[in-house]
Amino acid sequence: MTTTNVDVTKEKLYEDFNTVVAETEQLLKSLAGAGTDTAGAVKASVEKGLAAAGERLATIRAASVEQAKASAHATDEYVHGHPWQSIGTVAAVAAIAGLVAGLLIARR
Repeated sequence: MTTTNVDVTKEKLYEDFNTVVAETEQLLKSLAGAGTDTAGAVKASVEKGLAAAGERLATIRAASVEQAKASAHATDEYVHGHPWQSIGTVAAVAAIAGLVAGLLIARR
């Protein structure tokens, strides 16, 4: 999953959440001035909006899980296909991390 896709998904989720909050605030304001019959309709409308938001969040979560699984599978295939490059990469990252940790410890 690219950074652009993640940003778009986060932005969409943020917009959906803000929409639900704004609609809920509007419904609660109208509920304060409404009669008993209208209050029931407003409550049903709020419940419907919250259910829709929950469904959108579940859809986004499912898509994120699928993308994470695909990334993990691709990584696994690469490591199995290129074991020595993978070992070299891990060794290089570990050496750099050890160097940085050693420098930080030496500064104390």
